[in-house]
Amino acid sequence: MNDQAEALRQLVHTRELPKITTTRIVTVTSGKGGVGKSNFSLNFAMALQKRGYSVLVFDADIGMANIDVLLGTPAQYNLFHLLKREKTIWEIIQTAPSGLQFIAGGSGFQELLRLTEEELEYFAEQVGLLNGHVDFLLFDTGAGLSKETLRFILAAEETIVVTTPEPTSITDAYALIKMVKSMGNDVPFRLVVNRVGDDREGKQTADNIQQVAAKYLGIELPVLGYIPDDTNVSKAVKRQTPLTSAFPDSAATRGIDRIAANFLHEERAKPRGVTGFLQRMKRLWT
Repeated sequence: MNDQAEALRQLVHTRELPKITTTRIVTVTSGKGGVGKSNFSLNFAMALQKRGYSVLVFDADIGMANIDVLLGTPAQYNLFHLLKREKTIWEIIQTAPSGLQFIAGGSGFQELLRLTEEELEYFAEQVGLLNGHVDFLLFDTGAGLSKETLRFILAAEETIVVTTPEPTSITDAYALIKMVKSMGNDVPFRLVVNRVGDDREGKQTADNIQQVAAKYLGIELPVLGYIPDDTNVSKAVKRQTPLTSAFPDSAATRGIDRIAANFLHEERAKPRGVTGFLQRMKRLWT
């Protein structure tokens, strides 16, 4: 009888594993701070999770890591504990009340910048274990053109750039894309326009960036969608609860939901997984 119970527990524990083969790596970034990038990352992950996908959010925003704050889930461990070999990758993964998994950056990324070759190898080995653990590994990077943000973008398979209709945000978003493309990188970009007054403003903003990117960079810049300017976003932040949970029927939630649907329906090459990401990252870091 005990053997049967154990067999059932093992079956329940492993029943989802065959579904996941290769984890897709996605970075979310912005040309400047204050455009709602981290909020988007968090709620975009929630929207994917709502559709039955497993997602792990990796807070890669050096110096401004705040995913745990937005989730209202203080991180007991973060990347620092992994790099110091005090904890394994599995032990630093936190789970929010919503079921969303995340890894807090904390002060760990400052250590990441000073890794020896041996330490980087250990980090890569540990992160490599995540391949197949989730459908999506979502890196919320820092804003702007820092070396660290560029490294994550250059190593990733695809990057979502978040901007707003403000001229400075548009200019900085384009500058980021231009910088990456000037380095000969072929990572595909997708655009999200946040805090729009209406779809018309969102489309006009996106069209402006697309036209400049096509004319001067020779690239297409697909638009995933627009997110309305919504007072419920700040209310959710104050509650330290994801917008999609606190206000599931809000205009901004509906916008993010449409973006997730568009993202999933896009055709793309077969994902190269965590291993490919780490190989590229190691080349960039050394």
